[in-house]
Amino acid sequence: MTQSTGAVAGVVLAAGAGTRLAPLTALRPKALCPVGGVPLVDLALARLAPHASSLAVNLHHGADQLDAHLPPSVHRSIEQPEALGTAGAIGALRPWITGRDVLLTNADAWLDPSLDLGPFLAGWDRERVRLLCMLDPARGDFGDLRYCGVALLPAAVASRLEPVPSGLYEVSWRQELAAGRLDLVPVDVPFVDCGTPADYLAANLLASGGTSVVEAGAEIADGAVLIRSVVWAGAAVCSGEVLVYAIRTPAGTVLVR
Repeated sequence: MTQSTGAVAGVVLAAGAGTRLAPLTALRPKALCPVGGVPLVDLALARLAPHASSLAVNLHHGADQLDAHLPPSVHRSIEQPEALGTAGAIGALRPWITGRDVLLTNADAWLDPSLDLGPFLAGWDRERVRLLCMLDPARGDFGDLRYCGVALLPAAVASRLEPVPSGLYEVSWRQELAAGRLDLVPVDVPFVDCGTPADYLAANLLASGGTSVVEAGAEIADGAVLIRSVVWAGAAVCSGEVLVYAIRTPAGTVLVR
């Protein structure tokens, strides 16, 4: 059995197509869509950095854009010819993980920056898969608990994953749950899975405290009115325009109703 080295490898899962987030993802891969003016992948890396000995991101959709954006210190795992899913991504990273436990997060999971993952790691037995969850009976993944996109995988679990298209729930978490070994840790912080334009806008409004968010490089003319909207870099809002619950990109406007 693979034994943990004591260090933790940090992995951001960022290879998804972002189909439900279209048309935004026709311009940027989902992981580069900004929340509060900061790309989601950067927020995810910052979430893991204090707790991981090194960081990796898996890439497929929008790989060139993400590769150009990421700092040199971040390891890239480019998945070709197809995306490998959440489990396959870890399988492909096994040579880089080198026997470490894995702290992973989904790039499209927005969590309030006040979240400190220190307590989540503290007291972990390094034997059971541990998932960060929130109480959400309407959309629970495990009874009333909804997965928040942050997980700890013991080295022994990570070492069994293969670099083939597969999901963590299907190949690991379902069996762990049935065996009573899944460690579900509830947390009370704002969380949004940025899967749709409505959810993406909601995450931005939570990040800003409810005010509109204008990314650096956007042009807002005098006389333009923004109400609970997001404007991307390269986009313009003309004088006299009124944006309400909208996402303005250089290619057009997505209205959220």
